[in-house]
Amino acid sequence: MSQSYHSNRRRIRANQHIRELAAMLQLNHKEFIQPLFLDESISKQTSIATLNEINADTLESLLQQIANDLQKGISKFLLFPVPLKKAENNFDYSFVTKALQQIKNKFGNTVWIAADVCLCAYTSHGHCGILNPEKDKVLNDASVKELANYSLQLAQAGTDCIAPSDMMDGRIGAIRNILDNNQLDEVSIMSYSAKFSSQFYGPFRDACKSTPGNNNKLQDRKTYQASSFNKNDAILSTLRDIEEGADIVMVKPALPYLDIIHELSETIQLPLAAYHVSGEYQSIELLVQNNIIERDKAHLEIWTALKRAGANIIISYAARHAKEWIEKIEY
Repeated sequence: MSQSYHSNRRRIRANQHIRELAAMLQLNHKEFIQPLFLDESISKQTSIATLNEINADTLESLLQQIANDLQKGISKFLLFPVPLKKAENNFDYSFVTKALQQIKNKFGNTVWIAADVCLCAYTSHGHCGILNPEKDKVLNDASVKELANYSLQLAQAGTDCIAPSDMMDGRIGAIRNILDNNQLDEVSIMSYSAKFSSQFYGPFRDACKSTPGNNNKLQDRKTYQASSFNKNDAILSTLRDIEEGADIVMVKPALPYLDIIHELSETIQLPLAAYHVSGEYQSIELLVQNNIIERDKAHLEIWTALKRAGANIIISYAARHAKEWIEKIEY
């Protein structure tokens, strides 16, 4: 006599114990990276108006912030310098290189620092590379040469990782070559390989003072950042960066591009980072401020989605809360 078995999915949801056993993934605070802003123009730690609970730091306050984050279980950081002086060429990187030296002198190998590499915070026009004389095009090869030089200075100052966010063609190979040729082969590269032209960067650009000016002929970054309408371009850019020597690749923003994260996770063998960017973060914070959602549960839900899609590393402005919140997860 045949017997029919009916699937009762509620059995594995019945209580927290079985939900814990049935969980297909777990978050770990050790997989998180906390962004930091080092601003040369300020004399004390200053809140960023468009990024809730995120500050721009002086070197002194940055050292204290890192110490505080270490106490919270976060030891990996993505450093964004905000220099006082803007230019079109002949950029001065001494502000951030001196800061890196002091960070590593103070904390040594207890911290891992990835230094963002881009020219947008240094240029007077706010673009991520050097413009042509007509100021209507970013010059790829000239920009790559400058980015490689910048990367070398950061590596010599002690950064653990170079994180190129500029989206110029060929910059990963150029950076890898200049590092290796200067006996800096242990410095890794985390490439913003699938970085999309996006509306979700607004608060970050406020923090870095890097929004392309309205008086520019070239008013957006669509000519060098990936298009949301072209998945294959982002995939091919990532595969190229891996071929050129990237050690970690990244998708940015995160939530609108879960399909890209998933496809890359099924394709590549390298660590894959998802950057939950400033606009995504602030969207949650505004809902929290209006008592519409719970802060910790909302961030945890998004982080879980990123892990489920295939990300190994999560870059989040709320990373410093990850250990506390993860320990309190109710399955």
